Amino acid sequence: MKIPQSVLVVIHTPALDVLLIERADAPGFWQSVTGSKDTESESFEATAVREVREETGLDARAPSHVLSDWALENVYEIYPQWRHRYASGITHNTEHLFGLCVPKAVPVVLSPREHQAQIWLPWAEAAERCFSPSNAEAITWLPRFARAFAVG
Repeated sequence: MKIPQSVLVVIHTPALDVLLIERADAPGFWQSVTGSKDTESESFEATAVREVREETGLDARAPSHVLSDWALENVYEIYPQWRHRYASGITHNTEHLFGLCVPKAVPVVLSPREHQAQIWLPWAEAAERCFSPSNAEAITWLPRFARAFAVG
């Protein structure tokens, strides 16, 4: 069963181009990297690093990458079609937000069981493309957080 605590990682360049990946099980559902904790004790940062590696092949701790904890959380209702992944009665998830600045837009290695396509878009276009309202909102915050963490 999935733990209802997850991360959302907005991967971007200094120019604020954002990586979106398309879910394999929901064509047309474009999103940033997301994923649940593997254990209750796993930190949100460790979850972010692991999910970025699993979903894109990128190393969030590489010297040229800057992982920033935005110290924000969304609590949202889990879509009914995905509730079977959680324990009975779980209807909401807490999602912790991170940004990951990479030097430039590069092709990533997708996990084929999870994602089928990738695209780098300017942040405003990326926000419009996202299916999830919380993901879209996080991307609209990117210019502010990029400045706050002195990225770019």
